[in-house]
Amino acid sequence: MMSTPDVEKDVRSLVAEILEEDEPEKIDGNARFVQDLGMDSMMALELLAGIEKKYRIVIPEDTLPKFTSLNRTAEIVTDLFKKSKK
Repeated sequence: MMSTPDVEKDVRSLVAEILEEDEPEKIDGNARFVQDLGMDSMMALELLAGIEKKYRIVIPEDTLPKFTSLNRTAEIVTDLFKKSKK
C-alpha cells in the first residue's frame, strides 16, 4: 500500500506540472490553489483527472471544492485511496 508521503509528493508534482512550476518543492503545502497560486477551474479539473488516473480512484464532484491546498488535497486523496482499497 502507498504511504501518505507518496501521495503528498505525487500531488505536489501534479500541481507543479499544471502550474508550470519548475521546482515543485517551492510550492507551499498550505498555499491556496486559487488565491495564492492562481489556479483556475480548468487547472483544478486537470488536477482532479490526474489524481484519479494515478490512483485509479473516483473523486466525487462535491469533493472538488475541498481541494483548497496541496496539504488538504493530499489528505483527501489519501483518505479516498485507503477507502477504495478496502
